[in-house]
Amino acid sequence: MNDYKEVRLDLEPFPGEDATDLLAGMLGDIGYESFVPDGTGVTAYVALAAYDADALAATLADFPFHCKIAVKAETIEGRDWNEEWERHYFQPIVVGNKCVVHSSFHTDIPAAEYDIVIDPKMAFGTGHHATTSLILSQLLEMDLDGRSLIDMGTGTGILAILAAMRGAKPVTAIEIDEFAQVNAVENVALNGHPEINVILGDAAALEPVAPAEVFVANINRNVITGDIHRYAARLLPGGTMLLSGFYEDDIPVVRAAAEAVGLQYVSFTECNRWVCLQLCQPCAE
Repeated sequence: MNDYKEVRLDLEPFPGEDATDLLAGMLGDIGYESFVPDGTGVTAYVALAAYDADALAATLADFPFHCKIAVKAETIEGRDWNEEWERHYFQPIVVGNKCVVHSSFHTDIPAAEYDIVIDPKMAFGTGHHATTSLILSQLLEMDLDGRSLIDMGTGTGILAILAAMRGAKPVTAIEIDEFAQVNAVENVALNGHPEINVILGDAAALEPVAPAEVFVANINRNVITGDIHRYAARLLPGGTMLLSGFYEDDIPVVRAAAEAVGLQYVSFTECNRWVCLQLCQPCAE
């Protein structure tokens, strides 16, 4: 059963949007998948099997903003998550004036060069979060035609789908959460790109995958820095790596981990303090 724990966190006094963004990032480090911020706090969702009250308490104890956090946790039984997103959260968006992201239940859809259908259920990645839209924007600007690509932590599959639409091949997507992996397979089929290989697994699943010319990962700082050596091993010389899921303040930590395994810093883009870091694999001399 696809059961979740819904955790409501109210911040008093409310420090502002930066606080809820940071709180979402910290909760992502302990397995939380989806977040709905508002003017008083954030509602966060984690798979019931992954919910750990002690880990949550420890995370909140490290929260740097000076405020009280009221916590209310409730178990939510499996339901039609598409209906939930339609009623509450997910509206069509346009990224970079070139790409529209919407669900199969939407009817009022803006026209765009790339039309992506995402039925997200509870998997992360509809394009609404800054980290997803930052990588989407980078992929829209890159020449992907005929270039191989790996999408690590694919979530809904949105990044892999756009890459395939823009001519990338082969495209491999990897997702650690079984339910999210099934959702990605469904979204890949919805968009007519069954050639995308969606693999269930963590970074160890990269080992049999051929190195690619483009490698993207939208996860979080701790996972990225812990697995960066595996990512670098699957990026061809001259290849491009796009990393997101962390804040501008985290760039020195991520950059140091990347440079330690031979990757070179290129640039970064930013939105609401979230960043997309671009790296490259040096060509052999």
